[in-house]
Amino acid sequence: MEHINKLSGAHIDILKEIGNIGAGNAATALSKLLNKKIEMAVPYVQIATFDEVMELIGGAEQVVACVYLRIEGDAPGNMFFVLSLAQAERFIRQMTGDEAFTFDTHPSELGQSALQELGNILAGSYLSALADFTNLAFYPSVPMLTVDMIGAILQYGLLELSRVGDYAILIDTALYDERRPEDSVNGHFFLLPDPDSFASIFRALGVDLP
Repeated sequence: MEHINKLSGAHIDILKEIGNIGAGNAATALSKLLNKKIEMAVPYVQIATFDEVMELIGGAEQVVACVYLRIEGDAPGNMFFVLSLAQAERFIRQMTGDEAFTFDTHPSELGQSALQELGNILAGSYLSALADFTNLAFYPSVPMLTVDMIGAILQYGLLELSRVGDYAILIDTALYDERRPEDSVNGHFFLLPDPDSFASIFRALGVDLP
C-alpha cells in the first residue's frame, strides 16, 4: 500500500485518459458491429493490489463471467473483463436478441461468442490506446471466456503463469445503447502487468514510480 499511496494524481489522470480513448474506440467498433449507436463511459480508474481487485468485484467467492487474455510484447501481463452474471446476460440478450439467454441452463454458443467478442473489442481498444501513449508493443492472445468464482479465475490465470505482479490497473466500464441509457451494462476491466511491466508502462509514459 505504501507505493500506491505515493502514486500521484498524474498517474490516475494518464490512465483515465487512456481509458476514455479506449472506451471511445470500443464504442465505435461496437456501434458498427451492432448497427446502432453505442456509448461507453469510464466512470472510475484505480491502481489496486491483487487482493483489492477481488474485493472491489465482490469477494473471491463472487461468481462472474470473465473474458481473459494474455498479453505479450514490451510489457507482458494479463487482462480480464469481468461482469456479474446478470450484467453478462443483459449484454448477451441485447447483442443477440435472445431474450431467453441465461447461464443457469445450457448457454448458447452464440451468446458466449458474443461475450468473447465484447472482451476482444474492449481489450483491443484499450491496448491500442495504451500503445499510442507509450509507444510500446502489445500482442493479445485469443480471449477465453469462463464462468466461475473470481478468486478461482484469477488464481488460475495468474498463478499458472507464475507471473503475479503487485498491482492492477482497474478501469470501470459502462456500456449502453444511446436510446436506452438506463439499461447500461457495467463491468470491470483490468490489466495485471507482470512484475516488471508496471514500471515499464509508467516509464514509457514519462512517470517514474516511487
